[in-house]
Amino acid sequence: MEKKSQFFTTPIYYVNAKPHLGHAYTSIAADVATRFKQMDNQDTYFLTGTDEHGDKIVQAAQKENTSPKAYADQISQLFQDLLPLLHIKNNQFIRTTDVDHIKVVEAILTKIHDSGDIYFSSYEGLYCFGCERFYQERELIDGKCPDHGVAPQVIKESNYFFKMSKYQEWLIDHINTNENFIQPAQYKNEILSFLKEPLEDLCISRPKSRLTWGITLPFDEDYVTYVWFDALVNYVSALGYPDGDLFKQFWPTTRHFVAKDIIKPHGIYWPIMLKAAGIDIYEGLNVHGFWNVKGSKMSKSIGNVTDPVEVTQEFGVDPFRYFLMREMVFGLDANFTEDAIVSRINSDLANDLGNLFSRVLSMNTRYFDGKIMGTDRSLDAEYSLEPNAAKAIDDFKKAMGVCQFHKGLTSIWTFISTMNKYIDTHEPWSLAKDEAKLSTLGTVIYHLLEGLRVVSCLIYPVMPATSRKMQIALRLDVPAKGFFDLDQIFPWAQTKKEVCLDKPEILFPRIDIKKQASDSLTKKTPVKKEKAFKPALKEEITIDDFSKIDLRTGTILSAEKIEKSNKLVKLIVDLGAQTRQVIAGIGKNHTPKELVGKQVIVVANLKEAQIMGETSQGMILAASHKKRLILSGFDKEVSPGNQVK
Repeated sequence: MEKKSQFFTTPIYYVNAKPHLGHAYTSIAADVATRFKQMDNQDTYFLTGTDEHGDKIVQAAQKENTSPKAYADQISQLFQDLLPLLHIKNNQFIRTTDVDHIKVVEAILTKIHDSGDIYFSSYEGLYCFGCERFYQERELIDGKCPDHGVAPQVIKESNYFFKMSKYQEWLIDHINTNENFIQPAQYKNEILSFLKEPLEDLCISRPKSRLTWGITLPFDEDYVTYVWFDALVNYVSALGYPDGDLFKQFWPTTRHFVAKDIIKPHGIYWPIMLKAAGIDIYEGLNVHGFWNVKGSKMSKSIGNVTDPVEVTQEFGVDPFRYFLMREMVFGLDANFTEDAIVSRINSDLANDLGNLFSRVLSMNTRYFDGKIMGTDRSLDAEYSLEPNAAKAIDDFKKAMGVCQFHKGLTSIWTFISTMNKYIDTHEPWSLAKDEAKLSTLGTVIYHLLEGLRVVSCLIYPVMPATSRKMQIALRLDVPAKGFFDLDQIFPWAQTKKEVCLDKPEILFPRIDIKKQASDSLTKKTPVKKEKAFKPALKEEITIDDFSKIDLRTGTILSAEKIEKSNKLVKLIVDLGAQTRQVIAGIGKNHTPKELVGKQVIVVANLKEAQIMGETSQGMILAASHKKRLILSGFDKEVSPGNQVK
């Protein structure tokens, strides 16, 4: 059977500043997706690179008293150097200053121009130099650019325009008929909402009287190409469009990974450019949220940009990769704090996986001098962990295939938890005291070693170095390519018998938590005991006070318990036009499984809050009844997002 092919890309990163946490996340996410598809026996190609033209590069170079090219070379190298540091295995790194890329941009511009979809016209509009684009008034917030918070300048000049409006209805139909074109679904809805308004033609040139650092238009030497029209073409120029072997193999089976702030160029400009140029449309767009640091989106201006190099030096590469993939629900925003990453390392990695690995190999050394004894087949039915492993693999495959990386890791950690409980239940230390039970002891240890083999295979996409370390310690015959395919993990009982294992090394040392008085997250607030009697009515409010509360109908899409809490549950709630993450203290009375699909009332305009390292974007209404929390709801099904009056 012919192998499937899959092409993964990051956006090409703009070289006006050095790499930060957001760049690291996108690159690691694409790397994890690539590694998973390789485990699924697919041919992959992984592209990343740098975007090097435009106003902002000129301005940044001037501040450094150097040329745009020299500046771009310097920052591009920082992005290239970051990749191996983060254990990212890309196939190609492209730069928009590459000669081959420039030739493809010129060829596509010529093709679209010759078809009549590019025309020359005068235009007056609101231009943001930070975004290097024109804005419509309806796109501004209080008259200012939504990204930079400054009022755009009115510019009047003659330029070349691309007839995007001609393809608006085609794009709407393409999005609606291709369910997975934009994922997660809330971003598909966002693009469709934008397309309800008439789509204006795109200005795709800049006069050289204003900007010279760019690709000259092949049909007018007095103009350079708009940076987005230049940058987006990298996805096909890197593959050797139109006749390259890579292009023939990997296009259009393409998934672009992007952050939510650039879905418009990727979800509107790019497919229309491809359509106009007669190139097949890419398979889909995977859109992730922002990493918030110190309570807000990372920004150089407020000084909360996190350097991934510094983080990996302090905590290690695999723990950093694990934290990013486990902490963020793909598509939603997440928070990066030192407390959160230390908590994940100590709890998930040191306590759960690291402790399990150490316990099992240490017991094998203590009880059998390191030799793997194998199983008593008559005991396998009672002691086998095979059904638990099979479920973990199945859940892992389903989640990773749709970029639900946090769920993929949760499936592994559920199996790890099962193995830790298995040890406590069967008490190998007690079995070791009775010579008549040595066969049972050998069977228990063998199934635990088999479980570790499965775990070592599954963690490979996220923690490749740890996967390798575990497999070496378990004396596994790892394929030359460095990992096991998904269909090689089973059958069960592949761990070789009679092999001797050494005493284990520590996979993840625990980190001492530094108490910082200035860090509000470390301050404990005394918990008041709940009184048995009902609370008195609160002070009266006016109808105007009540009208400030925005109550909306919501449907719970997913639910999972917050670790280290016996009552908090993380909910993803559909509010119609958007989804929200809400942390609710209802876990004692409601299991995650029974919550999914329930309709609830949400306080939609409650200020965002941090609860045990998680972002809560609202509140679920519930009533206390006989020491139970009863969710508020409706006697009939109501569409999500309706206002509750």
